[in-house]
Amino acid sequence: MSEQELETGKFASRSYLVPAPRSVRVVDWNIDRGLQLSAIIDFLAAAKADLLLLQEVDLNARRTHRRNVARDISQKLQMNYVFGREFEELTQGTKASPAYHGQATLSRWPLSNTRMIRFHEQSSFWRPRWYRPRASVFQERLGGRIGLVTDVNVDGRTVVTYNLHLESRGDDQLRHAQLNEILMDVHCYNQKMPLIVAGDLNFDVSSGDAAAAISQAMFVNPFSSLHLRTNPPHSLFDTGRAIDWVFIRGPLQASYPTVHRSVRASDHYPLSVVVNL
Repeated sequence: MSEQELETGKFASRSYLVPAPRSVRVVDWNIDRGLQLSAIIDFLAAAKADLLLLQEVDLNARRTHRRNVARDISQKLQMNYVFGREFEELTQGTKASPAYHGQATLSRWPLSNTRMIRFHEQSSFWRPRWYRPRASVFQERLGGRIGLVTDVNVDGRTVVTYNLHLESRGDDQLRHAQLNEILMDVHCYNQKMPLIVAGDLNFDVSSGDAAAAISQAMFVNPFSSLHLRTNPPHSLFDTGRAIDWVFIRGPLQASYPTVHRSVRASDHYPLSVVVNL
């Protein structure tokens, strides 16, 4: 992976910052690389979200026509953004012009203090193998799953966001270990700091050990009672799963949690929630 793992851009309109908001509309969505970018932008524009946490965002990949997906969305919606490289996609670029995908956090307000948490626990599934041909079907990659941490300055009030993409390969034990790294990291903030943790966790955290760990870390999960799958079924025998989540902690209240199951611009449904400051 390149040393330059973060990219930022500022396209937000300053007029949006007045008056100071009492609430923030948050959208979390795995956008499936941005393969249906026009439909993705159409939904996000209609949602009138203030804060976006997006996963599987392409940069210079062949499959998405070499576009900088995070930058394109930010420019269209007039938002600031930060993009963190999760993987170099070896079959989607070249040595001279590498391709990446990762997470992007977008906001109407300034973003700062961005950092990446590259999990200690990782799957070896994506690593190149000498005996495999360099073909897109094998999705050979360099890098590993990350959490993208960013401060959002909402009219002088800091809200810390964690944008997560946990491993799709391996088992729930691996995903739980990655989640625990995040729950340990939040200890660096006092409990009065507003925190939003969202992303594609690739497992159901509404019950069991994961739910207990989230509750013990003082997070509220506004989606835990909805019992709605967050990705469409892939076959007649697949009912879909609840794998995308948003948690909040600190002096925040969540209302109107929604899984937008009519939106088919990705292999995940977008989630939205209004967070009262």
